[in-house]
Amino acid sequence: MSFLAVDIGNTRLKWALHDAARPGVAPRQQGAVFLENIDALAEGDWRAVPAPRAILGCNVAGDAVRRRVEEQMELWNTPPSWVVPSAYDAGVSNGYDHPTRLGADRWTALIGARWHVLDRGLDQPALVVMIGTAVTVDALDPQGVFLGGLILPGHGIMLRALESGTAGLRVPTGEVQRFPTNTSDALTSGGNYAITGAIERLHRHLKQRTGLQPLTLITGGAGWKVAPHLQIEHELVEGLIFDGLLALQAQRHARQRVGTPHDQTAQM
Repeated sequence: MSFLAVDIGNTRLKWALHDAARPGVAPRQQGAVFLENIDALAEGDWRAVPAPRAILGCNVAGDAVRRRVEEQMELWNTPPSWVVPSAYDAGVSNGYDHPTRLGADRWTALIGARWHVLDRGLDQPALVVMIGTAVTVDALDPQGVFLGGLILPGHGIMLRALESGTAGLRVPTGEVQRFPTNTSDALTSGGNYAITGAIERLHRHLKQRTGLQPLTLITGGAGWKVAPHLQIEHELVEGLIFDGLLALQAQRHARQRVGTPHDQTAQM
């Protein structure tokens, strides 16, 4: 059964068409568009995509953007479902104070990370890092319990905040240096070290909490910029949210086969 996974972020929409909902399997087709261009998907990128039997999406861009995307999906006559965080699903227990208030992208990435841990036969915690417009750093214990995490601005937001609040800092992007000697490098290095410092701090907390070395997985459009400057072992996983969507959809299929009522993880 063909399955379309959709990841709507703050800047871009990414999609991947799979022959079946199996994490770790390469998609048949995939693409990405900036949010300002989503109204052309039906006549553009999606025009040659065969109608999927099921659609599951993760959206953090708000209801208005979701409705615009749903309008583009009308060409297939396949109603989409959207991820809604719950107390438990696909091997992950949600330790947030109010589970449904956890961001759908964070929840989906945690589920993707849990799949990576189990698929590799590991018994260790995971640190799940998404680096994009914003940065999130989330901790998952060896039993799949989400312990909590951090949210901080991405590098672009940091720079814009400094430009708007401080006179004379509108300078070109610099390089990451240990001891910056010009303003451009100072800004770039400061933003980078703020992000890497947060990641390394939570990595240390998670290792102390569990007594085990965390598997650190980094995803997001700006992950490649930050990863080289981390002083901990890590992996770049480009499609971590897609892995989570595939794992969620596979879990839904399993529940349907045994007749188990579906929880609130994904709603129409």
